[in-house]
Amino acid sequence: MKMTFLLILGWYLSFPTSLNAQNTSDEIELKKMLHTFMDGASKNDSLIHANFWAEDLIYTSSNGTRFGKKEIMAGFEDKTDTRNENPTNVYTAEDIVIHQYDDLAVVAFKMKATYDSTIQYYLNSGTFLKRNGKWQVVNWQATISGEPIKK
Repeated sequence: MKMTFLLILGWYLSFPTSLNAQNTSDEIELKKMLHTFMDGASKNDSLIHANFWAEDLIYTSSNGTRFGKKEIMAGFEDKTDTRNENPTNVYTAEDIVIHQYDDLAVVAFKMKATYDSTIQYYLNSGTFLKRNGKWQVVNWQATISGEPIKK
């Protein structure tokens, strides 16, 4: 009886640690994915977009327009090479907060958009869903934050 109790207690105490380790590795993966996407979006990389957005994406832009992955990818059609290795618009993610719920994660962050002569901040949030071991965005919301800042 005592041995059974000790085995159950040991299993119980190890469970939160293994769950936390999973969440930590997923959080690292999601942050890396977000930073990679920001870099790829700066370079107008169609492959980055194709992998980041889920087929059933709902995207609400900062101007209130709602669309999906099909519309995003249509912007790359009829172009042989859209990738720009020296972008004039650079996007980065700051102040990243991740709340994970098993195979679903909500990622909120401040996006810094650096243009030729201005910097604009956006508050973005995305809902990521892990399907078949792969995280993709199923919902995205972008909100403009303040006035542009002159460089």
